[in-house]
Amino acid sequence: MIRIYGYQGCGTCRKAYKWLEDQGLEFEKVAIRETPPSREEFALALSKYESIRKLFNTSGMDYRSMGLKDSLPGMSDEEALDLLGSNGNLVKRPFVISGSTALVGFKEGDWSSALL
Repeated sequence: MIRIYGYQGCGTCRKAYKWLEDQGLEFEKVAIRETPPSREEFALALSKYESIRKLFNTSGMDYRSMGLKDSLPGMSDEEALDLLGSNGNLVKRPFVISGSTALVGFKEGDWSSALL
């Protein structure tokens, strides 16, 4: 089962939901603000991407107001994962987990390769 963490007010998330529906894929929507991904899910995503920064919503207000552009490079991955788990607004969305697959953001080509 595909688990997609998103936010209903996010246009990219809505595009991702529609794409999944158009492909006939079953998925579970999880409200990212109320229920951020688990530590294990973040760790899986981190293993797929070259940088912890890829897991952050760098255009979000929380990211900017917390000054993470400057402080994130000095954090350990453990500290950054703790921060992501404590604030769903910091997580790049949509955030998808399906078995051993993890995706952040919506790029149709990447999603096709990983989920179809």
